[in-house]
Amino acid sequence: MPSLKDLRNRISSVKATQKITKAMQMVAAAKLRRAQEAAEAARPYSARMASVLANIAQAAAGEGDAPTLMTGTGQEQTHLLIVCTAERGLAGGFNAQIVRLAREHIRRLLAEGKTVKILAVGKKGVDMLRRDYVNLIIDRIDLREVKTLGFVDADRIAKRVIGLFNEGQFDVATLFYSEFKSVIAQIPTAQRIIPAAAPAAAAEVSATPAGTAAAVYEYEPDANAILEDLIPRNIAVQIFRALLENAASEQGARMSAMDNATRNAGDMINRLTLSYNRQRQAQITKELIEIISGAEAL
Repeated sequence: MPSLKDLRNRISSVKATQKITKAMQMVAAAKLRRAQEAAEAARPYSARMASVLANIAQAAAGEGDAPTLMTGTGQEQTHLLIVCTAERGLAGGFNAQIVRLAREHIRRLLAEGKTVKILAVGKKGVDMLRRDYVNLIIDRIDLREVKTLGFVDADRIAKRVIGLFNEGQFDVATLFYSEFKSVIAQIPTAQRIIPAAAPAAAAEVSATPAGTAAAVYEYEPDANAILEDLIPRNIAVQIFRALLENAASEQGARMSAMDNATRNAGDMINRLTLSYNRQRQAQITKELIEIISGAEAL
């Protein structure tokens, strides 16, 4: 059984840890608001970009060869997985959920005889994936020095991915990230970005009121020339949105994890304090009995 001094030291240690987890929870709550606003602000732009891409792709269907970033190489043998995780831990299951989805995707592709390559964005993804798939990791994007995510960071990743595609390094690229829903709900998501599958035109048709003709667009230059510039930008936009969703999800998961840790520390302090009081009371009772027994012996 631990001594009273050991229990006092343990209580002091847990109280210090509780202060740290409480402070981290408050910091995550402050960062979460800004990250959530940024993620929600990026969603309409991303959706509108996809809508514009769908319209132009539909017009380009009859104008000859479409850009290779949209049509792909015609094969699906080599897959590039862009796994976006955090640079830091202490965020509950945030990083593990993204990596778990990526692992399932990897196992399925390898079982089908496909070639898999991994581009890791974030330190935690590299640390987790290298245990089983170190030979599949071809590069890592480090964002530890980035204080505030900007489009330039996503554009750098997009240029790296497009450069690998132009070199013939892969046929299909899939982006893995966590979509933010709430503080307690972050959904791991896999999104194909190359070939850039244009959204179905049915969404545009359903948005057109019945009895009215759909709008007719004229493009200058031609639609294919616009797609050559628009598709790389759309890839960067989708990566930027994924990074913003990840940032909000990370802070939400960290806030929830630190709240649980603070509560658990409080419960542990209560248990240790109860054990300390019981042992102290038992020690005092023992000393009183010894004093009374000695007095009676005299």
